[in-house]
Amino acid sequence: MINKPPLSTELSIPLPAPGEGKRGEAGHLGYLLRQAAAAQRLRMERALADLPITAPQFALLTMLDAYPGSSNAELARLTLLTPQTVSPMVTSLERSGLLARTPHLQHGRIQQLSLSPAGATLLAEAKARVARLEQELAAPLAEEELLLVKRWLANLASGMEGEA
Repeated sequence: MINKPPLSTELSIPLPAPGEGKRGEAGHLGYLLRQAAAAQRLRMERALADLPITAPQFALLTMLDAYPGSSNAELARLTLLTPQTVSPMVTSLERSGLLARTPHLQHGRIQQLSLSPAGATLLAEAKARVARLEQELAAPLAEEELLLVKRWLANLASGMEGEA
């Protein structure tokens, strides 16, 4: 039997704040991307807090607005969520009157989803709030820099598409 030292309840070193040490320019790109995504999601959750949707529901409604008629499985891929997460989310949004289901014309088991008028109205308000966050996020960048960042991120994602 191996004796392990007892775990301390105190930190042995102070943790760096976001942007410092390995959480800053010395960090790994993947970690920094995840850290930035988490910070942006928190900002979104705060901006949407008084609306009856969460940040993941906002993503789902946004993709449904862009790709009406999508199925649950397609929305899961578009929103980077699991089908197990999307299914109850769709049910909840349908009960709230924010989206509607219609059977696929050729594949009866597949349900096509679309925004309801109430869903479109709510999404417009949510999009306006998120657009303000996007403006704040992009403010330090010149237009060419912003395009470069977007292109780089899109290329990263498209290169991983076959792996997802």
